[in-house]
Amino acid sequence: MLRRNLSAFPVPSRRGISDILCAVRNFVLCPALFLVAAACCLISVVRPSRSLAQQSEPQPAPQQEPAPAAPTPPPPSGPVIVLDPAHGGTDTGARGENGVAEKDIVLQIARAVREQLAKQSYRVLMTRNDDSNPSYDERAAIADAYHDAIFVSLHVSSTGTPGSVHTYFDQIGAPVPVPPPAAAPGTKAITPPTNGLTAWEDAQRPYIDVSHRLADLIQADLAQSFSGSPTASVAAPVRALRAVTGPAVAVELSSVSGSTPDSLNAAEGPLSAAIGHGIAELRQAVSTGGR
Repeated sequence: MLRRNLSAFPVPSRRGISDILCAVRNFVLCPALFLVAAACCLISVVRPSRSLAQQSEPQPAPQQEPAPAAPTPPPPSGPVIVLDPAHGGTDTGARGENGVAEKDIVLQIARAVREQLAKQSYRVLMTRNDDSNPSYDERAAIADAYHDAIFVSLHVSSTGTPGSVHTYFDQIGAPVPVPPPAAAPGTKAITPPTNGLTAWEDAQRPYIDVSHRLADLIQADLAQSFSGSPTASVAAPVRALRAVTGPAVAVELSSVSGSTPDSLNAAEGPLSAAIGHGIAELRQAVSTGGR
């Protein structure tokens, strides 16, 4: 009975079984292949995006070697040089026909000389750097604040051979003795004690010799650069030098009336060289005990 019933169902052939297995295989493999293809597409999309992200990140700048440091200028050495542009303010000094004032010319020359002397490692100060007019004592006090200062007063004459230069040191006469006060009859005269201080008008007296030496050294150089200039300095009662407690000279260019501003300004270089050379020779002479 059971065998009869089973015989009622058709038995699949060998070819039919092969078709069934092929269909099952295709059913399983197709989704797998689809997943593999999808994964490959995703990888191909993600990789470029990562690369772009990496490119968008800021990259550190390449380190550059530091630039070589500028050479440090030598520190100031030697004496302090005080340049004194004469006059100033309402005191114009000599005036030329073209309206040029001595006070303006000497200020400009002093600034140029300061720059040139600073390149020679000197410490340079100025008694004025504007249109002010300090007193003689105020100008001298700037130099007197230093034990090794050299004072150079700059002037332009109203007359004289144009293009010539003269250097002066102070001419101080013999001091006039001051008699003690008269004593009352029958009493002894008392000499008032001294306080050991030197009067300002006599401050330059102990330095006349060294000032004379410096003036000659500067003048010797100037005579080589400015035709018509003397070869030696001259003593003159220069009030600007009187209260300086150190070497002090005055240099005067000629002339505001016979020279143009350009020709006077052209004197800055040779004048700076002469002052610097004269000071250097004076220092050498002092250090070696020369005269």
